[in-house]
Amino acid sequence: MLDIAILGLLMERDHHGYEVRTQLRDRLGMWANVSFGSIYPALARLERHGFVEAVLPVAPRLSTLSTGSLSGERASLRSLRATTGIGRRGRKVYRITDAGRQEFVALLSDPSTLDSAKNFSLRMALAKHLTPTRRVSLLERRRADLLERLAEVRAGAVNERLDDYAHGVMEHAARGVELDLAWIDDLLNTERSNQTFANEAK
Repeated sequence: MLDIAILGLLMERDHHGYEVRTQLRDRLGMWANVSFGSIYPALARLERHGFVEAVLPVAPRLSTLSTGSLSGERASLRSLRATTGIGRRGRKVYRITDAGRQEFVALLSDPSTLDSAKNFSLRMALAKHLTPTRRVSLLERRRADLLERLAEVRAGAVNERLDDYAHGVMEHAARGVELDLAWIDDLLNTERSNQTFANEAK
């Protein structure tokens, strides 16, 4: 799942490892505890497979540093260092390759690896990179999984051996699945409406 997240961020623009960690936490919102000890090996593995490549950051033109004052030039230089990594040793900038783009779409739309709510949430956060048909397929697979889960929870809730507390937990779990199903149904309706509108506009 980390590979999908990293490749998805690199679909937007080039990043170095520190930016990847920051974006995972702040943008995707589900990787608060991800460490550099996980990110850099993942980047190295993706690079070995040819899905990403290390590139040199674009050097700024000297004119961008000219502000007319010493303090202004220092502030400009600090800003450039913060955004490009200039002056920081060992900072590699990574770019996704054509092979990486293909791998990303394949991983993102593969229903066989759709095994958890966190996994699905990540895919939906990056779903703009999928075709409408693949988005619908992803949503339909998740809906089928949730219906199966709801049936299991409902079956467990009628167990006569459950005390009131355990029964309450099962009911709470069922309501959570029902909320997820309602969300999926809304997304599916939106996707299908958009497809209908696009077909009618042709």
